[in-house]
Amino acid sequence: MQISKPVLGVETSCDETGVALLRWDPEKPGRGLLSHALFSQIALHAEYGGVVPELASRDHVRKLLPLVRQALKDAGMTPADLGGVAYTAGPGLVGALLVGASAARAMAWALGVPAIGVHHMEGHLLAPLLEDDPPEPPFVALLVSGGHSMLVEVKAIGEYRILGDTLDDAAGEAFDKTAKMMGLPYPGGPALAKLAEQGEPGKFRFSRPMVDRPGLDFSFSGLKTQVLLAWQASDKSDQTRADIARGFEEAIVDTLAIKCRRALAATGTKRLVIAGGVGANKRLREQLAESGAADGFRVYFPRLQFCTDNGAMIALAGAIRLASGQHQDDTVQVFPRWSLETLPPAA
Repeated sequence: MQISKPVLGVETSCDETGVALLRWDPEKPGRGLLSHALFSQIALHAEYGGVVPELASRDHVRKLLPLVRQALKDAGMTPADLGGVAYTAGPGLVGALLVGASAARAMAWALGVPAIGVHHMEGHLLAPLLEDDPPEPPFVALLVSGGHSMLVEVKAIGEYRILGDTLDDAAGEAFDKTAKMMGLPYPGGPALAKLAEQGEPGKFRFSRPMVDRPGLDFSFSGLKTQVLLAWQASDKSDQTRADIARGFEEAIVDTLAIKCRRALAATGTKRLVIAGGVGANKRLREQLAESGAADGFRVYFPRLQFCTDNGAMIALAGAIRLASGQHQDDTVQVFPRWSLETLPPAA
């Protein structure tokens, strides 16, 4: 079903304010994005070495409506042209979520159009559908970010089964904390990945957590401790820092790749989707692409700008659900914790 009018997507789950306008047509995937705008709060939180929830919420208040106006202008549209509003309802920081939900609900009510709360991780999971050659279910999705590391079996849109989840630190969180331990600037994950490019392969080898036992869950806290001990015992030179970063990144990437192959074997599928902020990691992309070519499965990535939080993925997920007839009442409700498995099918 084609949506005749564009959907506005609003993302405010953490420290990025994202908006987008999208007209979804399943016959023309990847071509319905009309405009998108994003403001990152990295500079705001850098002083504190991490996201401060109250500051994040206040900045969403300041930036959201100007970004909506910008996205409408870029698309050559007015609010009257909208056919629906989608917003991130969770999971995320409760204050940040409430900013987006309240604004989105108010806009939808004023315009007399339907609104729908979107699961943040479903947005990430569906982000590759913004590309010209999108994956079709069934497939396995690896969702890796600062707050999540999970493998999901996707039988259809809205029909999800979590195959494995993180037991402690998510992969992105482990990147950030390890970078901070070694004195790298905020945000630590991208800084560590960049530094790892200068490291010597094999100079430091760390364990691949939980790959020596059955199952698809993740645990990266022990790896983080190994890196800390290696760093404390080292000469702390610039090259040693790069070598340790390389060894850490290789351990994370190998672990993710091993679990992905297991998940594909367990489900019998040949399509793998990688999404979330860590999905932008160059080494992860290269290794999974090589594994796919060798083992006969195909890997789908969203473009780099849609790996991190953004409004386009929320507009997409919301448009698909609105097209299936789903919408919600005027109640402003958010879910800081929210399981993918509780979502209804988007039939």
